[in-house]
Amino acid sequence: MASATQESDVPPEAALANRHGSRKWLWLTIALACALCAAAAYDAVKIEPFRIEVTHYDVAAAVSSPLKIAQVSDLHTHGIGGNERRLFQILEDEKPDVIVVTGDCLGNLEGNYGWCHQVFEQLHAPLGVWFVRGNWEHDRPVHHERAFYRSSGVGLLNNANVQLRPDIWLIGLDDLSSGTPRPDLAFAGVPPSAYKVALFHSPAYFKRIAGRVNLCLSGHTHGGQVRIPFVKPFWLPKGASPYLEGWYALNGSEMYVNRGLGMSNLQVRFLCRPEISFFTLHP
Repeated sequence: MASATQESDVPPEAALANRHGSRKWLWLTIALACALCAAAAYDAVKIEPFRIEVTHYDVAAAVSSPLKIAQVSDLHTHGIGGNERRLFQILEDEKPDVIVVTGDCLGNLEGNYGWCHQVFEQLHAPLGVWFVRGNWEHDRPVHHERAFYRSSGVGLLNNANVQLRPDIWLIGLDDLSSGTPRPDLAFAGVPPSAYKVALFHSPAYFKRIAGRVNLCLSGHTHGGQVRIPFVKPFWLPKGASPYLEGWYALNGSEMYVNRGLGMSNLQVRFLCRPEISFFTLHP
């Protein structure tokens, strides 16, 4: 009668070698995993936060001639550093007609608006630089707000609008997550036939304004900031859900959620590069 090979049939020397071999592969696997984690951590802290991605989009619009919009969001600036200098160079190269900043210029809990002023005064475009509040501007309000932005060369659109051209209007709304959007004020005087670009910080407001404007630009989410493939973002701020990054459409309106340039509390980015986006409206 045939029988299976017993463990005792294996010479002691071979069994010992097998055990040593298994331990060797285990330690090699652990070492490789540690090396990959170290590389990912280095990338998240030292590399990816400074690899700005420049995105371009062509938008079909009922306008008389092309207009190029630059969107900067979530600067969270600590003054003029590497990302800020890269921002200035990108804007110089791209030459947008107008620059919009969709909230959160502050870079730390102390709310140093001097750093914001240093950055804002370097931004220039033929049709102006326009800013809407984010949640950080509400958490750490600046004294004499309108005078501050005016001295920085930036127009504040807080529940207000501005005519860029006879056929194109910007509509700025207060932040949904920390302020009080007032669409009745924001839309006052805007012709129904105009092409309307709405600016607001928290993308969740899209559900309330969709159908009233053509294009919405927002930020706030940082794109999740740390992204693991096939895993939902670990954390998103209030006023973000269900929107994360990129394009969304609802009731005939489109919205773009910018990943932002800076970082707030967690000073890392992984598989989620900082972004500056450009939109060219084409007839």
